[in-house]
Amino acid sequence: MLWLYILVGVICLAAGVILGFLIARKYMMNYLKKNPPINENMLRIMMAQMGQHPSQKKINQMMKAINNQMK
Repeated sequence: MLWLYILVGVICLAAGVILGFLIARKYMMNYLKKNPPINENMLRIMMAQMGQHPSQKKINQMMKAINNQMK
């Protein structure tokens, strides 16, 4: 009978870990979609610090590449 308690405990633990991971992943994906880590102003500042003077076309291309990568 002890083996049954151990088996149920291990199954519940595994289910909790899997469920927790899926919930955390979904939460982070929604958070990053609503609050992207890089916006146009940040990209402009980063490129200026690297000594580049980006055009709006270049910034739009980079933002599109970042957004496509996040999908």
